[in-house]
Amino acid sequence: MKMNVIFIALVLVLVVVAVVRAMRTGDKAPPSGTPAPDFTLNSQDGKPLSLHDFRGKWVVLYFYPKDFTSGCTKEAHNFQRDLAQYEQKNAVILGVSVQDEASHQKFCAKEGLSFQLLADTKHQVSASYDSLVNLGVAKLSARHTFLIDPNGIVCKAYLNVNAAKHSAEVLADLAELQRTSALR
Repeated sequence: MKMNVIFIALVLVLVVVAVVRAMRTGDKAPPSGTPAPDFTLNSQDGKPLSLHDFRGKWVVLYFYPKDFTSGCTKEAHNFQRDLAQYEQKNAVILGVSVQDEASHQKFCAKEGLSFQLLADTKHQVSASYDSLVNLGVAKLSARHTFLIDPNGIVCKAYLNVNAAKHSAEVLADLAELQRTSALR
């Protein structure tokens, strides 16, 4: 009986350590003012897209944990709702998670999403943006966003995202960044 209690306590300690480590993502995320790490991933339609394909446009590169979950669905719906405003500001939205193209395609079809979702099945892009959460039995993308300017420079990193309010926050920051860059 005593061994069972010790074993359970040890397992709980290991779980807490794993959760704390998983939540510490973002410490090495690309900082503002530095080039955004380039990548190529397949979109939900199976076509490869690279970050450099979007030079000349603002990019909202958002990482999210998993298709079809409540927070991720709300965040995606809000980006979709505001898509016309992003397009007016010469911005594209690119979502990244570790699910495959087929999952993204089903998610887009079910939720009416018309922007690109990218499949980071090898976890390399999420890792390069310090947006990978290792839960021991599974790896997920963290809910992080990077606002990248038309020259490929990270202008803002969002490492503490509220899915319900995030699109409005990014739109406001994008408008401010565009206003201040126009003044230069």
